[in-house]
Amino acid sequence: MNQNENTLKKFYTAFANADAVTMSECYSPNIKFRDPAFGLLKGNEVSQMWKMLLENSKGNLKIEFSDIESNEYIGSAKWIATYNFSKTNRPVVNVITSQFHFQDGLIIKHIDDFDIWKWSKQALGITGFLFGWTGFLQTKIQEKAILSLKKYQENIK
Repeated sequence: MNQNENTLKKFYTAFANADAVTMSECYSPNIKFRDPAFGLLKGNEVSQMWKMLLENSKGNLKIEFSDIESNEYIGSAKWIATYNFSKTNRPVVNVITSQFHFQDGLIIKHIDDFDIWKWSKQALGITGFLFGWTGFLQTKIQEKAILSLKKYQENIK
């Protein structure tokens, strides 16, 4: 296992253990993160997002990871998050593929990809089923995710 694979294993092991501090240690200060729910986040926003998500899960989050691969510059992993969505308490099983870029043994770019329609059907029920495939609802999901992160950031200042 190379240094970057070790970094990914450390990151996901910390995630599975709800350890946001150790997750953050795997990131470069210049981290750029993107996913379908939050869009683009940079720097400290990324660590705060993970911390917020872990706190909101109240211990009801199971993380399973596999297929960690990397070379000197790029890497990938697959992971599954099983939890109850905090806004609706509906059960979600989200299958995610991740792509990474590394610099000096730290993650400098992290892209998570998952089926937002499949996620919205689970998290939002009939609304997600009917409208989760639309750009309109996907934009609303992202706006609400960003708003929840901004509120969280205000409360920790």
